Amino acid sequence: MRRIQAGSALSAFGLGFTVPYLYVYVAQVRDLGAATAGVVLAVFAMAALVVLPFSGRAVDRRGPVPVLLVASVTAAVGAVAMGFASSVPAAVGAAALLGAGTAVLQPALATMIVWCSAQTERTRAFAMQFFLQNLGLGIGGLIGGLLVDTSRPGSFVLLFSIEAAMFLVLAAVVGTVRMPGSPALQGTRPSEDGKAGGVRALLGHKAMVQLCVLGFVLFFACYGQFESGLAAYGTEAAGIQPSALGMALAANTAVIVVAQFLVLRFVEHRKRTRVIAAVGLIWAVAWMVAGYAGLGHGSQAMATAAFVSTYALFGLGEAMLSPTVAPLVADLAPESMVGSYNSAFALVKQLALAVGPAVGGPMGAALHGPYIVTFVLFSLGITFLAVRLGRQLTPEQDQPSLAVKPSKVVARHEPVRESETAAA
Repeated sequence: MRRIQAGSALSAFGLGFTVPYLYVYVAQVRDLGAATAGVVLAVFAMAALVVLPFSGRAVDRRGPVPVLLVASVTAAVGAVAMGFASSVPAAVGAAALLGAGTAVLQPALATMIVWCSAQTERTRAFAMQFFLQNLGLGIGGLIGGLLVDTSRPGSFVLLFSIEAAMFLVLAAVVGTVRMPGSPALQGTRPSEDGKAGGVRALLGHKAMVQLCVLGFVLFFACYGQFESGLAAYGTEAAGIQPSALGMALAANTAVIVVAQFLVLRFVEHRKRTRVIAAVGLIWAVAWMVAGYAGLGHGSQAMATAAFVSTYALFGLGEAMLSPTVAPLVADLAPESMVGSYNSAFALVKQLALAVGPAVGGPMGAALHGPYIVTFVLFSLGITFLAVRLGRQLTPEQDQPSLAVKPSKVVARHEPVRESETAAA
C-alpha cells in the first residue's frame, strides 16, 4: 500500500509541473495562438472521455498493474512529445497521448487500493491518497513556477521531461507491487464468472447510478468552476486581482492538507451520505460568500478576503469527500467489476469537468447574480441527492465502522443436568 500511495503522489507531483502552464505554453511560448491552446486543452479532456469506457474492462480482465504500466508509459511519451511540440499537429497528438494516459491512472490506482485494503480500511486509504496527491500537485506547481520562463522554451522542455520522468517512476514503483497473496484480496479479485457484467449490469445498479448522478453534480459545482466560472466571476464581478486567484488556490490546498486527517476522525464513524449532505451545505455557504465578494458593497480588501474564503470552504468540503465517495464506489462494486465501477465514476468526473467550464465560464463572466444563485441551488441539490442515496445503501455501505463493532451477544454457560448426564 505504501508503494501505491508513493507512486500516486509522484504522478501528481509531475502533473503539478505542467498543468497550470499548459495554456501559456501552447499559446505564447510555442506561439501557436489562443485558439490552438483551446483545442489542445479540449483534446486533452476528450482523450480521457474516449479511453475511460474501455479502461475499466481492461482493469477487470487483466488487473490494474498492467493497465497502469501501459498508461504511465503512454503519459510519459505524451509529456516528452508536448515538450518538443512546435506545430499544431504535434501539440494535438501529444495532448491526446497525455490526456489518455493520465485519465487511466486514477481508476487503476483506485482499484489497486481496493484490492489491497479491507472495507474498513478504505476510508483512511483514500483519504491518504487524496492528501498526498494534493500535496504533490501543490509542491510540483510551486517548483514548476520557479523553473518556468516564458522567454525560454527550453525551460518548458525541462518541465515536461520532469513530468515524464515522474510517470516512469510511478510505473517502476507500482511494477514492484505484488498483488497476489495479500489476505485483503480474498473475495475482491476478478472471478471468471463475473465476465458477463459490463455496462448493462452497472446501469442496472440503482445505487451506483444515483452515486454517479451525485458525483456529476459534485464535480460540476466545484472542480468544474475553479479555473473557469469562479475565476471569471472573481475578476469581473468582484474585481479580484489575478494574483489573488493564486492566493485562493493556495488557501484551498492549505485547508485540504491541514484539515484532511482532522476531518477523517470525524468522518470515519458517521454515515457517508450524511457527510456528503453536509458538504453540500458547506458549499452552499461558500457560494453565498462568493456572492458577497462580487455583489456586496464592501471594500476591495473585504471582497478579496471573501473570495479566498470561498476557496477555503471548498477545500474543507473536498477534505470531507475524499474518505467517503471513492470508498463508496469500491464498496458498491461487485467483485469482478471494481475496475469498471472506478472507471465509470472517473468518466462521470471527466464529463463534469468538461461541461462545468463551458456552462460556468460565460455565466461567471456576464451573469453574476444568476451564476451565484444557480450554484447555490446545485450545492443544495448535493444535499438532497446524498440523503436520497442513503436510502439505497446497506448500513455497512453507508457506515463501514458498523462492520467492526463487537457483538453484544454474550455466550451463556448452561449447566448440564444430572439426568442428561446419566442418559448419556
